[in-house]
Amino acid sequence: MTRHLSCIACCFLLLAFFVFASPLQAEDQDPININAASVEVLTELDGVGQTLAERIVAYREENPFDSPQEITEVKGIGQKTYADIQAEITVE
Repeated sequence: MTRHLSCIACCFLLLAFFVFASPLQAEDQDPININAASVEVLTELDGVGQTLAERIVAYREENPFDSPQEITEVKGIGQKTYADIQAEITVE
């Protein structure tokens, strides 16, 4: 019985580690420079797929971003997407 409880406790601790460690790891990453990132890197942002990443690159080739919020000028990126990614982007 004690071994069974120990196994359950270990599983619970392991599950808790994965649940709570993932958000912390995301915060430790450097922000993505939307004026320099490749399409592949941009797709790592929440809600940004291949098409939006290509639009970001096309937009910045004509008009480099002056601020992170300017990404909302790209077709398909609204305030919700910006709110989801604003902590993850920069315009160094």
